[in-house]
Amino acid sequence: MRWILRSKIHKAFVTEANLDYIGSITIDSDLLERTGLWPGEKVLVVSNTSGARLETYVIVGERLSGVIGMNGAAAHLIKTGEEIIIMGFELTDKPIEPQTILVDQANRFVQYL
Repeated sequence: MRWILRSKIHKAFVTEANLDYIGSITIDSDLLERTGLWPGEKVLVVSNTSGARLETYVIVGERLSGVIGMNGAAAHLIKTGEEIIIMGFELTDKPIEPQTILVDQANRFVQYL
């Protein structure tokens, strides 16, 4: 069994960082559907801006809002305006084709990669 990349949102921009929230990352529901990420799923978030890396879980954001929000303690590590990559993994014994998307600076879907 291996951990294999299953879902990836590439070059997203953090639109909000909310220290007072209980935790997680808020992601536009359109992007969740396109990548197959689920509410509550553990994700790895990597900042291309600061180099910070963290694990958190997904909560659903408003559809087509472009929201990518770092919540709770994660907002200390990754701030509004940072460019990030969001990745979900699956433990499997078979190769899988990841659902990888590129978004623009407004976090709107551009293309599958």
